Amino acid sequence: MPRKRQTLTFVQAMQKMHSAGLDHNAPPNRPLADDVETLPTLQERLSLIFNLVNNKHRPPSNMLFFVMYDIESNKVRRQVVKYLERQGCSRVQKSIFLADLSSSVFEQIKNDLAEVQACYDNQDSILVVPISTDYLQAMKVIGQEINIDVITKSRTTLFF
Repeated sequence: MPRKRQTLTFVQAMQKMHSAGLDHNAPPNRPLADDVETLPTLQERLSLIFNLVNNKHRPPSNMLFFVMYDIESNKVRRQVVKYLERQGCSRVQKSIFLADLSSSVFEQIKNDLAEVQACYDNQDSILVVPISTDYLQAMKVIGQEINIDVITKSRTTLFF
């Protein structure tokens, strides 16, 4: 008779990994899930942000929020990345995710990450920060040259 496979929650899986002592071991012969080469281009990431802000059909129960982290262990960091992606968060920087999700999912993410953080003896930090669309629209990109006006469609063109 085949054994039924047990489905673990994210928190349970992370606790199990920690108790097995696997939280600091790098997996051999696998690409890193948090490798910067897997990130979309800056233009694509900014388009994602502005599409969220300009979406006229956003459910009123949704909220925008950032999840930012500084996690020492590669293995724990990879698991957090996978979890956030499964929850519907979009990666906008190497250690920053943006989400437009319901307040119940926001609470679930916040609680799950707090539980996982509590089971490790580390100096890591995770920030879950609600943000308004006004503040997101006021964002300034510093560094790599990119034309924000094109993405936000805020440039006005006059023809004579």
